[in-house]
This record gives sequence, C-alpha cells and structure tokens, in this order.
Amino acid sequence: MSSEDGQTAGDAQGAPPEQLALIRETVRQAKAPRAKPRTWRGAALAKELPVARVLVDKGVLHLDRYFDYAVPEELDADAQPGVRVRVRFGAGRHRVRDGRREGGGLIDGFLIERRAESDYSGPLAALAQVVSPERVLDEELLGLARAVADRYAGSLADVLQLAVPPRNARAEQRHSPGPPPPPPAPAAGSWERYEQGPAFLESLASGGSPRAVWNALPGPLWCEEIARAVAATLSSGRGALVVLPDGRAVARLDTALTELLGEGRHAVLTADAGPEKRYAQWLAVRRGSVRAVIGTRAAMFAPVRDLGLVAVWDDGDDNHSEQHAPQPHAREVLLLRAAQDRCGFLLGGWSCTVEAAQLVDTGWARPLQAARERVRAAAPLVRTVGDQDLARDEAARAARLPTLAWQAVREGLRHGPVLVQVPRRGYVPRMACATCRAPARCRHCSGPLEAHGSDDLRCGWCGRTESGWHCPECGGFRLRAQVVGARRTAEELGRAFPAVPVRTSGREHVLDTVPGAPAVVVSTPGAEPVAEGGYAAALLLDGWAMLSRPDLRAGEDALRRWMGAAALVRPQTAGGTVVVVAEPTLRPVQALVRWDPAGFAVRELAERGELGFPPVSRMAAVAGPGEAVAAFLGAVELPPSAEVLGPVPMPVTPAGRPRRPGAPPPGEQWDRALIRVPPGHGAALASALKAAQAARMARGGSTPVWVRIDPPDIG
Repeated sequence: MSSEDGQTAGDAQGAPPEQLALIRETVRQAKAPRAKPRTWRGAALAKELPVARVLVDKGVLHLDRYFDYAVPEELDADAQPGVRVRVRFGAGRHRVRDGRREGGGLIDGFLIERRAESDYSGPLAALAQVVSPERVLDEELLGLARAVADRYAGSLADVLQLAVPPRNARAEQRHSPGPPPPPPAPAAGSWERYEQGPAFLESLASGGSPRAVWNALPGPLWCEEIARAVAATLSSGRGALVVLPDGRAVARLDTALTELLGEGRHAVLTADAGPEKRYAQWLAVRRGSVRAVIGTRAAMFAPVRDLGLVAVWDDGDDNHSEQHAPQPHAREVLLLRAAQDRCGFLLGGWSCTVEAAQLVDTGWARPLQAARERVRAAAPLVRTVGDQDLARDEAARAARLPTLAWQAVREGLRHGPVLVQVPRRGYVPRMACATCRAPARCRHCSGPLEAHGSDDLRCGWCGRTESGWHCPECGGFRLRAQVVGARRTAEELGRAFPAVPVRTSGREHVLDTVPGAPAVVVSTPGAEPVAEGGYAAALLLDGWAMLSRPDLRAGEDALRRWMGAAALVRPQTAGGTVVVVAEPTLRPVQALVRWDPAGFAVRELAERGELGFPPVSRMAAVAGPGEAVAAFLGAVELPPSAEVLGPVPMPVTPAGRPRRPGAPPPGEQWDRALIRVPPGHGAALASALKAAQAARMARGGSTPVWVRIDPPDIG
C-alpha cells in the first residue's frame, strides 16, 4: 500500500461519525451511472442463432441494407427480432481482436432477424446493447416500410423514423390492458342519405373489405359518418385507421367517436402530442389494447392489429404530404396498406381529387354518393360575380367588395354569422398600379412592394420603405391591392358594419368554432372555423388569385378550398348563400355552382390522360445546381419509356423567406428536371433514381441533388 493510500485510509478512520453518515447518505442518493455499451471482447456467443441481422439508422441510400452482428450470450434473451439495439458501425476490417471486429461509433438500429450463419465471411462485431426488450417492429410494419421506401426512392431507415416514434422509458413501463370486446354494429344513421351508405356499413360489420370514394354532403355530419364506419369495423373484431389533415379535424372525430363508442375505444396519434403521450398511445396500439386509431399523417403507419379499414379525409390537403424524407403521401401509404392487408378503404371529402377519380375510373374503388336531389337540398345557393359584373358595378371599382357581396353580408347578418374567405393572410401582400395593373416594384432591388399598414409601403425583399412611387409603365401614382389580405379585409368590413363583431382566423391564430350570433368571420383557406348552426352566408373573394397560380392543380385546389368553406354554410332551404368572386364560365366555378366535384375531377382526369400528366403518368423531380443535375441525369439508367423534361431554372428563394423542401437555399440558382413514365413503369423509375442517388452518395458527392417522386408542384 502506498503512502498516499495509507493517508487516505487513516483520514477515513479518523473522520467523525457525523461526516461518515453524511458520506454514506450521499452515496445512497447518488444515481447509478449509466453503463456504457460493452465491446464484448472474448464473450461467448449465443448457442442458437448467434447472428443478428440489423438495420442501422443511417438513412443514406448506399447503406440501405442489413448488416450482420454477433449476439453475445448475455444478450440472447433480449435480442429478439423487432427490438431496438445499439451497434458499433464504421470499424475497418483490420480492427479485429479475439475474432471480433472492434471500433466504430455507436449507432441505433433495429434487429430484423436472428440467423444461424452469416453471409459475410469476415469477422463480425458484436451487438453493443439491447436498448429495450420491447418489440416495436414486426414483419407487417417492416414490409409496409420497405414498400414505401421503394415507392418513393428512399431508404428504409428514413421510413422507419416516420413509422416508429422515439422511445420513452416511462411509457414502456405502463401496463397495457387487453382489448375490450367488440361493440355492437351501429345503425346506419346519416349514412342513409347516400345510395350505397347502409350497404357499405353492413359490409364492414360482416367482415368485408369494401373500397369506396366518398363524396360527402356539406355539413357537419361527416364526423359522425366516419365514426360509424369505424364502429362497424370494430364490431367485426377488426381494427380501423383514419388519417385526417389537421388537429382540428382530429378533435372533431375524437368527439364523435367518444360519443358513439365511449372512452378508451380509440387512440389519437398526432405529431403535436408530447413524446411520452404519443409513444404510450402508439404502444397501446402495438400491443393490441386499442383497435381504432385516428390522427394526422403521423398515424399513417400506426401498427393496428387485424386491420379492417383504412380511411383518409380530404386527401387533397397539403398536410397529408410528409415533409421529411422520403416525403410519402398519406393517401398512397394507405393504398399500400389496403393492398397489403386486404382491408377496406374509404377516401372521403367534400371535394374530389383527380387521384380519387382515377381509383373509380380503374374500378379499384366504387363511388359512394348521394342522389342529386339530396345534394341540392343540402348545398347552399351559390352565386357568382365575374369580370363583366365588376365592370358594371360602381361599388366594386371604388370599394373592396361588389354590390352583390355587400347585399349577401347584410342579409346574412340578420340570421347568423357570415364567413369571408380571403386567399392571403396579412394586410395587403402585393400592390399594383391602379390604372394599368402593372405590379409595383422596388426601385432598389425590383422586389414586390407590400402594404403592411394603411400608410406603410415597403419592399418584400430588401425591406426598404417606399415613398413617392409612380408607375414606370403608365406614369400613374395610385396603387391598388393585387390580393387584399385577411387583416385588411377585416378592417374594411369592420368599418362597413360597425355594430357587428369581426373575427379573423389564420396562421397566427386559428379559431376552431364561433358562436351562432351575427358576426363577420374573415379566414384564410383551410382555417375556417365551424359556426354553431352553420353560417348564414359566405363570401369567397379573389377567386382569380387561386385560379391563376402557375400549377397543374390550381383549379382542383381552388375548388377544394371553396367547397371546404361553402360546406360550412346552411343549406339553401335554410337561406344559406355563397358568393364567389370569380369568372362564372370557368370549369371550377361551374363545378361549385352545380356542387359537382366528382364531375370536375373526371374531366380533369381525362385531360391529363391526353396530355400525359399525373396521376395518369408517374413523375419525378430532380433538383440541384445545374452541373450536378446534368451529371446525375447523365449517370442514371432510366427506363426506355422515360421522358426527361428540362432542366429549367428554378425561382431563386429570397433571403429571409422560409425554404420549402426541395427549394434552393436563399440566393442560390438551382435547376430542375422532370422525368415522367407511362402507367406501369413507376417502380422502374423509382428504382433507377434510387440506384443513381446511392451510387452518387457512395462516391462522396457533396453537391446536393434532391430527388422526389410525385412532386406536388410541377408548374
């Protein structure tokens, strides 16, 4: 014993009892240090199935495969297929000791299967740690994740990050009870309004797998109807999954399901829930305690047992498209699940997307609609204000709203609230010359001029204040709003109707409901609150702004947003009126007047088929710096049927603006190429793009090249 050791021991022996007691208590209260994952140097391996096949959580395409690891005997019991593990990754072949590869950084992964032998002839590294014995990944979820990764040219690890929520230890320790007995089959209820509605419920209750595209009647009963479809599925002893676009829709369906089935019959999965709550709900579904799941796009991978129905509401909403790689769409994921599990499928909404019309056109799904008499009885009266009406209307040239719109607001306020839909938020996002309509631009950087207040005119790019503006085209000095924002509209309506409260609903503050008392509710598209008893009237302003967007889906999206607002208005028999400020001869406007979204979608599908546009064809976008895109297109081995469109320059993202997925960094110039293939060749296109991207990453390419299957915006 050294002199230092002796001094230490002597000090401890001579310490007073109070100090020793304090030291002992401190040691007892100290948390046990977390054990670091071992290297298992020289450890004995499991006697049976000593090889573990692991998916490492790297998320890069050239590593999108399984890796073999040795299973130490001490981890044999917990190292079961589907558990989370930690492994060492990145060690070279030369770093071998006692027959085991060592070194490399620790990385998370999933244990896929146990095997007796490895296909790899060299030494294997050992599993470092079993994070939890909870089996979170089964063959069904793994097969779905692999199908989604192949469909969108992505990696399996990226899809599993979307499918399996992060672990929470406290949630895993909770006990999950057994599933409750199946409820009785519900009555048809409001499904009686549809010609095939009762038969659809009967098929679900009897264990069938009907597939339908549902054009819901306007009004608030859609929540009750989806709840009854879920209840009918549960009554057959199977599970149900419903994906909705936002948290407000989830809350409404949550209330309807609780009223119909009671507490504890369904789980709610949303990205907004805390990590512990979300993981606890997910585990309840995984363990079979809950058979019904509702939620936003985060729920599309929910591991529901004995799946009997998958449903999606309002599939045209942008919220259904995942923003993280590989950016799958909830509708397409649920279509894969319906084919994989051979379960029922329900795609519903007030409007109808072209993809939904294609499902009906190919015979994969059946239409679920109401008779025209019921549609006319449930829909509000729709009136239009076109360019000719505006030219003859003195009030429309001098004020914000045409005379017909003012009359509709005045009459509606006598009976209840009035909804005003404005395509933009804010005050006046864009200004133009009042004489020649030329866009007003900054003298310093040519950026668009915006009005953030009644007298505050500034550039939207450089932020400089503009004073003394005059039009370079005609010399005029007066400005007008190209599209007036929600706050400016609320200000003008407040001055016009001073005795009526004015409420706004938009990105900063979204209202869920409003009372049934007279009020003006100004909202941006998608943020319309539900009024008690329905709105007495609705104004759909600046329709040309949505219809003139340079996008293939401009008309379809405008009709969907209009119908979403008009569906909240009382029926025509109760005095409900909708005024849309748009050219009445345009096809989306006529579809709104007739309340015929399915007919509009069918005609759009026929035109896209003639032109070779999605969804008739499959399309992919390749974006990045010009040289990188050209090199990628030169290296990829596309199918013979592929057609390359472009590359063309992309709009430069202004500094200070939020960057959308796939958009160039602020100030950089990117190019984009579109690649399309005819029907039946989408899988070959995705495989070719994935292989080319993997090869580029393996070579260490640092220049970004962004690949997306089925891009939402193609111009």
